[in-house]
Amino acid sequence: MKKPAFQRAQIADKGLAPGEAFVFNSGMLKTPTPAQHELEMVTLEELVPKDHLLRKIDAAVDFEFIRAKVAHLYCADNGRPALDPVVMFKLLFIGYLFGVRSERQLMREVQVNVAYRWFARFRLTDRVPDASTFSQNRRRRYTDTTVYQEIFDEIVRQAMGHGMVDGRVLYTDSTHLKANANKNKYDVVKVEQTPSAYLAELDAAVDADRVAHGKKPLPRDDGDGGAPGGKPEEKDIKRSRTDPDSGYMVRDDKPRGFFYLDHRTVDAKHAIITDTHVTPASVHDSQPYLERLDRQRECFGFAVQAVGLDAGYFIPAVCKGLEDRQIAGVMGYRTPNHKPGTFYKRQYEYDRYRDEYVCPAGQALPYSTTNRSGYREYKSDPSICRSCAMRTQCTNSANAVKVVTRHVWEWAKERVDARRLTEWGKRLYARRKETVERSFADAKQLHGHRYARMRGLRRVAEQCLLAAAAQNIKKIALLLARMRALLRHFCSPRAPMRRLVAHFSTPSGRFGCRRPKIRFA
Repeated sequence: MKKPAFQRAQIADKGLAPGEAFVFNSGMLKTPTPAQHELEMVTLEELVPKDHLLRKIDAAVDFEFIRAKVAHLYCADNGRPALDPVVMFKLLFIGYLFGVRSERQLMREVQVNVAYRWFARFRLTDRVPDASTFSQNRRRRYTDTTVYQEIFDEIVRQAMGHGMVDGRVLYTDSTHLKANANKNKYDVVKVEQTPSAYLAELDAAVDADRVAHGKKPLPRDDGDGGAPGGKPEEKDIKRSRTDPDSGYMVRDDKPRGFFYLDHRTVDAKHAIITDTHVTPASVHDSQPYLERLDRQRECFGFAVQAVGLDAGYFIPAVCKGLEDRQIAGVMGYRTPNHKPGTFYKRQYEYDRYRDEYVCPAGQALPYSTTNRSGYREYKSDPSICRSCAMRTQCTNSANAVKVVTRHVWEWAKERVDARRLTEWGKRLYARRKETVERSFADAKQLHGHRYARMRGLRRVAEQCLLAAAAQNIKKIALLLARMRALLRHFCSPRAPMRRLVAHFSTPSGRFGCRRPKIRFA
């Protein structure tokens, strides 16, 4: 009988002659001795790996500020002893760092995980808190406070202290979190439509534009909701019976149902999250943008020079707001709505000196009026259009009038769009995928950010703030650990000086992260 190949190989290795006896030993099988009840002399410090993420976080981030932030919410001289707030928030951060969705599951993990106990300063025999500790503190102590926002802001300031944030270039985007609500259980209700934050400024611009063209200002008391005393408009919405604060999302290429939106801003230097804001999914991305941008400038003292945004923010109000703040905005291209077989709007040339459009046939479309939405209307002469050979490509209106609109803030949109086409703008916009988009991808894949863990706008805002703070904590720890490793490598006696010179002469970042240089125009 022919021997298996591995046995023939071992015979050849042993140098045995053909025909000599060889006994193949496949290994001895022993029954392990139970060791669960053996007494071990060991410390938690010995059990936690030296390169564990929580060790890096413990060495890089100071959590003691939490105690001062919440001191006014605790009683100093009476009552039942409370769980140390620093420990409580450390436990919450563990849940977000390692993607543990449930607080009950988190406590079960802390019970058996040595690294979690070490980070929370628990002994092996200490009893872990009950999961209800979090919900009771949330309900009785932290409701209607700004504790979560203050903790997030302080983590950002620690990153700034390490030189990881400079606030010159910011990227903003939004992502949806599925609400804890059934999309088929809702009521259709009428709600008052909230006027946009910039509506008063737009009304003033419309009136000024009409006066400049020799027309009267529009009245503001006819029910458009544009001025005090006006009747606000009403609209029908789907309101969830389970989570009324969520919004029903209807967007192209997005799932339909009840969601929340997390509007997030990250700094370009190392993608540190500098702001997060939660709204129902029915709120447009651009609506809270300028307010949140101003908050960051005021809170952290950012001297913002440029921002990168997707096409959803390319509206006149945002473009003008950025130009007024002397911030260079670079936004994605929005494909215009176009009916096949007709002219594009860009084929109608605007003459800013005559304040009129010229159609592809060479006829002028003079100014007609400025409507309430802030758009100037330029209309053609129907007597010319009726006999035009290009009429079918221009307009199908019964009165043979072509109307081209131009916003009163169109100049701001044109500046932003022109900046997008420059080499500098292309480089800046290309970094969105490695900053804010990467931040959302990590949040969803690693930190449980696909779903809302709780119900209600305040609770979901808490989730987004803690998740963003956890991501910042992780990034601070990893960047500092990498910096220390580089310093140890370059400062060792065996490291040639040419390595040190070569490293810092390349277009690498402070911590060795390659990224393209962005020069400001």
